[in-house]
Parts: sequence; C-alpha cells; structure tokens
Amino acid sequence: MSDPVLKLHNIKRWFGDGDKRLHVLKGVNLDIRAGEIVALVGPSGSGKSTMLYIAGLLDQPSSGSIHLANVACEKMSERERTLMRRAYLGFVYQSHLLLPDFSSLENVMMPQLIAGKSKKQAKERAVFLLDKMGLKNRMAHRSGELSGGEQQRVAIARALANQPSLLLADEPTGNLDPVTSEKVFTELLMLVRETGLSALIATHNPELAAKMDRRVQLVNGLLEEV
Repeated sequence: MSDPVLKLHNIKRWFGDGDKRLHVLKGVNLDIRAGEIVALVGPSGSGKSTMLYIAGLLDQPSSGSIHLANVACEKMSERERTLMRRAYLGFVYQSHLLLPDFSSLENVMMPQLIAGKSKKQAKERAVFLLDKMGLKNRMAHRSGELSGGEQQRVAIARALANQPSLLLADEPTGNLDPVTSEKVFTELLMLVRETGLSALIATHNPELAAKMDRRVQLVNGLLEEV
C-alpha cells in the first residue's frame, strides 16, 4: 500500500495559556491516501477549519506531526511551508476569494504564473479547467459579473490549476442555495475523481458527505470514523 498523501498524527491545537487555555484539537489522527475523497463533518465550532488550516500548513499545531507527500512539515519555516503548499496543495473556501479586477481566466492563470509556468501553459490549463466546470462562455467575465455558483466554480478551477496532490475545501458550497450547491459539489467531485487527486472536504451537509469515499467527524477535539 502506498504512503498516505497526508498523515496527521496526534495533532493538538490550543489557544491561550494556563487556566485560560482553550483546547480545540486534542489528538487528531488521519491518513488520506492517493485518490481518496474524505468528508470532514462536525458541528460549527468543533474545529474543522482549524484542522484544515493545520493540514494545509496555514497554521502550526501546538504539538503532533504532519506529513505531506511523505515529508515532515510541522517544523518547517514559513518559506518552506509556502513552497510545500504551492507544490502539493489546492484550497477552496466557503467565500470564493477571487481577485475582483481580473477575469475568470486570469484568476485561474494567476497561481500558475506565480509557480513559474509560461503564460501559454497557464492559459491552456485555465481554459481546460474552466471548460470542465461549465464556464466556457464566462472566461472573460470578472467575478462581479458572475453568479455565486459561477464564482465558486472559478475558485475550484483555480484550486486545481497547479495540479495539486491534495485538495482542501472548507464548506465549499456553504454560501450557495441548495440546488446550486448540489450541482457545483457534483462537478467538484467529478473533477477531483477525473484528475485522481485526494481531497479533504469539510461540510455540514450529510447528503454531500455521503457522496464521498468515507466520513470522519470531529467530536470533542478528537476525530472519529463515521
């Protein structure tokens, strides 16, 4: 069996000191293997976003170890973590966070240009992904000219632009109406499966969670298989 794409071992995260210390994660363990799509569920305030930020090297655990692509990351410098994120990770947030002064095409090209791809390569990849997300005729539009569902489709395409090994998504359709949410989520899963990458997706929606390969739930700072 291949090594996990992501391995979290005994991850603890607390905030504050002494008697005022707030323990959010109390010893989280999780392995995600290549091609596996995992749903992260739990009530608001249970620590899902904290766990995703740690998995995505955006926050550091108070203790525990993180292995991404078989590389230990918990003691890396900020520069090293940035390079790991760029090489291996894609992010989708509940708010699309698109650059408002750029077109859909430019938003998806941007992370590729930052990673060193040529303008031609970046454009070809962006066109491919936006077409896959059903936005062939919306590539020249800026985010303010797009519907909420279209904006989130662009955000998904952007997250996959650099062909990451692991996609991390925090309530990626939480701001959409139920019909649009279902459609965008189905497109997201289809694209993830087609590209063969792994994904950890936080959601409150049990119907969406049921479409993934397995579900894990945060309960009192610990992770349980559902």
